[in-house]
Amino acid sequence: MQFEVWAPLTGHVAMLLDGATYDLARDPDRDGWWTAEAPAADGSRYGFLLDGEGPRPDPRGRRLPDGPDGLSAVVDLEALARGPARPPHVRLQDAVLYELHIGTFTPEGTFDAAAARLGHLTSLGVTHVELMPVCSFSGRHGWGYDGVAPWAVHEPYGGPAGLARFTAAAHEAGLGVVLDVVHNHLGPSGNHLPAFGPYFTDTHHTPWGSAVNLDAAGSDEVRAYLLGSALAWLRDYGIDGLRLDAVHALADDRALTFLEELSAAVDDLAADTGRPLFLIAESDRCDPRTTTPRAVGGLGLHAQWNDDFHHALHCALTGESQAYYADFAAAPLAALAKTMTRVFFHDGTWSSFRGRTHGRPVDHRRTPAHRFLGYTQTHDQIGNRALGDRLSASLSPGLLACAATVALTGPFVPMLFMGEEWGARTPWQYFTDHQDPGLAEAVRSGRRREFAAHGWKAEEVPDPQDPATRDRSCLDWAEPEQALHARLLDWYRTLVSLRRTHHDLRDPDLAAVRVAHDEERRWLTFRRGDVRVAVNLSPDPVTIALGRNGVRVLACWEPVDHPGPDGRIHVPGETAVVLAP
Repeated sequence: MQFEVWAPLTGHVAMLLDGATYDLARDPDRDGWWTAEAPAADGSRYGFLLDGEGPRPDPRGRRLPDGPDGLSAVVDLEALARGPARPPHVRLQDAVLYELHIGTFTPEGTFDAAAARLGHLTSLGVTHVELMPVCSFSGRHGWGYDGVAPWAVHEPYGGPAGLARFTAAAHEAGLGVVLDVVHNHLGPSGNHLPAFGPYFTDTHHTPWGSAVNLDAAGSDEVRAYLLGSALAWLRDYGIDGLRLDAVHALADDRALTFLEELSAAVDDLAADTGRPLFLIAESDRCDPRTTTPRAVGGLGLHAQWNDDFHHALHCALTGESQAYYADFAAAPLAALAKTMTRVFFHDGTWSSFRGRTHGRPVDHRRTPAHRFLGYTQTHDQIGNRALGDRLSASLSPGLLACAATVALTGPFVPMLFMGEEWGARTPWQYFTDHQDPGLAEAVRSGRRREFAAHGWKAEEVPDPQDPATRDRSCLDWAEPEQALHARLLDWYRTLVSLRRTHHDLRDPDLAAVRVAHDEERRWLTFRRGDVRVAVNLSPDPVTIALGRNGVRVLACWEPVDHPGPDGRIHVPGETAVVLAP
């Protein structure tokens, strides 16, 4: 078997493999690369010695059985579980995504335990599972954004074989799989890349320290390293798409950006395999160039999360106005109407949170709505709150139903966060399992200091290192059987079904979306082709004039009569209704 490693600053490289040592030779055709042939099999343990230091795990290793500081293990990719020869082909335009965290989706926190719950997702009607990061990180439990080995799969979840089994099971169930990947930083513990080469640069700095080297000396190989890992998820595990974490934090001054390279490489792989692969960005720039095709000067990513839609809807539901919600809270229904028709609330407007103007307009007449994802909750918007409280902790079932209606019948590709479909009462809190006591204390005290500035007492902020914090965040699978939860779950199923069966609810034409609202009386209506949606966020009933359009009630949270001949409809408090001819 051939082993290779990029170590351009090293004078001698050796490999410890199953207890034996092998010297690597410089590759005459690739500067900085070292290679060796050695006998190995699936599961063989190995690591590299750099000028006698080590052994260190392989930067491109697929498995770390003992964690980021242990040896790598050989993985026989051909032996991994395979799903259908042709996995489900669902266009992004027709998708409904479901974000989940393997470590808390079930109490067991494994791929296999999550796969056993896929029947719940198929009955819900979603089309894709979006997995939060599964790369190897220090400790057993964490969000996954502190990963340190972009090619390896977290062993406590089930390692590479577990991920392959999960993906195969999802495909057998008719579900696509999207994976969240992090290219903007690596975690603070167990990161061995700096010993191998210039993977990081002091040319730029990020909130996490030195930036990943995308544009300084040696960056060609670093970019190839990240591109290779991204394509490996799609090619070797059958993943159908990638969610790219915080692309605004990628420090990259090169003329051809890393994101453009990645987009082109994924499009090429899609063409080669005949599979509709896609990239979904997280970005706070409010810049339409993120999803504009490369041929007309954009980065070419296929979609992005739309936090502006979330913020507007959140303010309309909760009345919160702190931090970045301040810009949306003054007139939240107007803000929501703007995001549903123009995508970004900040499109060159003043942002009080940033202290400057922000964003750029989307050409809503040419940009399809499926370039953007809409959602009421995400891991960030729950977990980055002091207590990790979901909307269900403070909103009535009626308001939760209204929120779901806006997201699932609105113009954007809907995404749900695990458990929201039944109004889960379990929080989703920030938890870690750092093995370094100093790092653990720094995270604990930093979290409490952050929220103390917003009036929280230290003892009220959950300790990220306490195992109970993770345990509290696990879904309670007894809840969906309980009456109040079951009713909300049935409403979600109804809305997902309506989206699937009514083409107008998947129409990508943003220019055709019509929204009306009354800020004072707290109602909002919108039109998607022949479908009308009315949402009353007030506890009091309202009468709304829909016009003489002959529509009838398709679905409603509380009983609603069909509109009268005058086109007026009476909507009870905290109720949503969907209508069509």
